[in-house]
Amino acid sequence: MASIDDELLLDEQENRRELDYIKSHLSSEIRPHFSDDDIYYLMDAIVDYYYTSGVLESADDEVELDLQQVADAVAAQAKKDGQGTFDPQEVFFVVQADLDFQEEEVGE
Repeated sequence: MASIDDELLLDEQENRRELDYIKSHLSSEIRPHFSDDDIYYLMDAIVDYYYTSGVLESADDEVELDLQQVADAVAAQAKKDGQGTFDPQEVFFVVQADLDFQEEEVGE
């Protein structure tokens, strides 16, 4: 059984891989608009949205996501949390890359 420190290290490594993946999938025009801390915040806000919106509780095996709706909600939450004002059109690409990363991880 892994220790809590081992679990935390694995989580940190996974988050770093996800961050790198997202950054590598953002266009060169959008990438400068997001710091690493911004993307980490958005990653957490995306997960929070999925859990609090009820989208994961769908009876269907396949969940239909409106990525623009997710981006709009995440951008609004960032502003509310004082994390910054992000363009929802740009956040859309972070949401899309985050979902792509999650789908690739499940597929492995």
